[in-house]
Amino acid sequence: MTRAAALDPGVGSRYRVDRPTLGVIMRDLRIPGGDPGPGDRIPLFDLPTTQGDRFSNATIAARGRPLVLVFGSLTCPITESAGAGLVALHRRYGDAVDFVVVNVREAHPGATVRQPQRADEKLRNACALADHHGFGFPVAVDDLDGSVHRAFGTRPSSAYVIDAAGTILFRAHWSNSLAALEEAVRDVHAGGAPRRATAGQTVRALARMSGHADVALRTAGRGALRDFWLVAPPVALFLTLSRAFPMLPRERRTAPTWGLLAAITLLAVSLTVLVV
Repeated sequence: MTRAAALDPGVGSRYRVDRPTLGVIMRDLRIPGGDPGPGDRIPLFDLPTTQGDRFSNATIAARGRPLVLVFGSLTCPITESAGAGLVALHRRYGDAVDFVVVNVREAHPGATVRQPQRADEKLRNACALADHHGFGFPVAVDDLDGSVHRAFGTRPSSAYVIDAAGTILFRAHWSNSLAALEEAVRDVHAGGAPRRATAGQTVRALARMSGHADVALRTAGRGALRDFWLVAPPVALFLTLSRAFPMLPRERRTAPTWGLLAAITLLAVSLTVLVV
């Protein structure tokens, strides 16, 4: 648990949302200036892992290796779109760089994968996350109040490159910014510092996750897509339309989905003009 553990007794219930609201989604898209970033020391923490070990600041220091630290969950479309890339990065650089995913609150819980209310439920979701993506590296489990997650910022899936002393060298606001993350890892693997310290790319990250969102929402179960429709109809429409291209690799569905959306919009406008 971090020293930033909640002083406000209601923070846990506000963090563990059963149904995301527009306010939660918009807040998670913000990048507060006070969140830890390049040059900052990481907060103190000590978390269990799905393998029965502990992951802490002391673990990082004892290992003496750079670390790729990723936050994510089983029902997060960003995490879903980053999973295969993280596995590939570990395969290429895991000889000298450690990788750890911290399982946080479920981004879009549903009837199958609910928002955990007990530690054993959160551990079960973390194990499912590790199995789903085939992570060959540790998955740590944050506490129910998200103490570690909140200490870094509550974006649903971000990534950091951290040195053995616990200093952040690189921050990707979204874990599926894989090209930028690999560039930073490659620089550190070669013994240097990352050439760029931060990757934002919010629009690109949301576009990249569109072809993968149906997997995360289907995993979550009944109600997850419905909640999207209730709080963010344009996003839900985009995610639904992306299913029209099952013949394409998921990472290549964004452009045709935009095209289909534009065609539907044009048709709707034309019909409106004709009716009027």
